[in-house]
Amino acid sequence: MPYWELSKSYRFEASHQLPHHDGKCNSLHGHSWVLTITIKASKLNDSGPQNGMVMDYGRMNLIVNHLIDELDHNHLNLILENPTSENLAEYIFNNLYLKFLEKKIILVCVEINETCSSGVKYYGN
Repeated sequence: MPYWELSKSYRFEASHQLPHHDGKCNSLHGHSWVLTITIKASKLNDSGPQNGMVMDYGRMNLIVNHLIDELDHNHLNLILENPTSENLAEYIFNNLYLKFLEKKIILVCVEINETCSSGVKYYGN
């Protein structure tokens, strides 16, 4: 069955430290994180202001921006006990999945990059 995937990236600044790590990341440090949200739908909207779209990017922002506001300029250890990129991606996915589902949109994956060369994708269940 054909479908469309739509992705949008967001940036935020946040610090963390990995309490179980045996290297430099055990120390307090920060990143300019890049979060990419990928959604999918098997049909496009056929009427109204989103005609011909999976979802308007502005409406996607309405779903995601509250979470970006929570993470931006925050210390991620206040949110997660062990804020690895993997755990952060799962946390973000779990916080957004039902919000997209309410709009009849499937959240495919969350990608989080902590540097320009290191990142992880989480696909959920």
